[in-house]
Amino acid sequence: MSRRILALALTAAFAVSTATACASEEDTNDGAGGGGDGATIAFLMPDIASPRYELWDAPLFEARMKELCADCSVIYQNANADASRQQEQANSALAQGADVLVIDPVDSDAAASIVNASRSQGVPVIAYDRPISSTPADYYISFDNEAIGESIGQSLVDHLDETGAEGGLLQVNGSPTDAAAGLIKQGIHNAIDDSGYELLAEFDTPGWQPADAQDWVAAQVNRFEDDIAGVVAANDGTGGGAIAAFQAAGVPIPPVTGNDFEVAAAQRIVAGQQYNTISKPIKIVAEAAAEVAWQFAQGETPEGEIELFDTPAQLFEPTVVTLENLPEVLAESDQVSAADVCTAEYADACAEAGIEWEQ
Repeated sequence: MSRRILALALTAAFAVSTATACASEEDTNDGAGGGGDGATIAFLMPDIASPRYELWDAPLFEARMKELCADCSVIYQNANADASRQQEQANSALAQGADVLVIDPVDSDAAASIVNASRSQGVPVIAYDRPISSTPADYYISFDNEAIGESIGQSLVDHLDETGAEGGLLQVNGSPTDAAAGLIKQGIHNAIDDSGYELLAEFDTPGWQPADAQDWVAAQVNRFEDDIAGVVAANDGTGGGAIAAFQAAGVPIPPVTGNDFEVAAAQRIVAGQQYNTISKPIKIVAEAAAEVAWQFAQGETPEGEIELFDTPAQLFEPTVVTLENLPEVLAESDQVSAADVCTAEYADACAEAGIEWEQ
């Protein structure tokens, strides 16, 4: 699929809500038949900058809901990075009779009004992937974002120690309105603050936009020249922006981190342009969110494994991916295949890395 076609598909996807009605009684689990029969679940995602929501989160969530409840329906909408649009979508879902809201907030603070509106109607809210920090949701499901930041930061520090690198670090954080980005940022600081590597400069990337990350890193390349030993970027998009800045400047690319295990990131790792990323299979959180939503729809109150932001929470452990374990991670991944990564441009590098795929 070309980038243009994909972009058009994603634009259409966020503009139109998808109501998925489940049809087969054979798919209903043994617990169906309670108060959750015929429930409507809203699944509200934050943006189309990352294709994951249309390609993975929504389909996986809907598929698991179908398995759990044959006559439940899912209202899916994407806010395209607009907090006001997400508020409108939440209001619309409530007006349509949503029994549970599952929301990955564009703005973690602004989403408090969605929680309050839902609570006034007795509708539970599940914060998905990103927490709602100012007003507790009823449940929070995500990978451990602070652990993600600490993992990518420590992995980079260990690598710099092994190679005897000299210089300081740039830190490229995520969106300042995303509480998950704040947790990743804290985790990075946990890893690098006492590492012995000076933090040269730090940037919170508005909306996680790669172009903004690239512009900022380009300015730091001009400012610090040869003193940059590595870049701790909070996700693959900002990491890709950082790498593009070094390429545009025509200078060697230092080790750069990432997070999300995007195909482009795996290709950059194979090509030696990106040092690491984080594998966090979306199926794990999407299915867990569906299961918790189903419990709420039946009138149950799920218990969390821990509490975060005064919210019962279930957090999953991430996996750091470098060139060393990339073949293994690709072999086990349901999201990214070796064939996706090892296109003609990367075939030789994939073979050298020991990645096996059908050509």
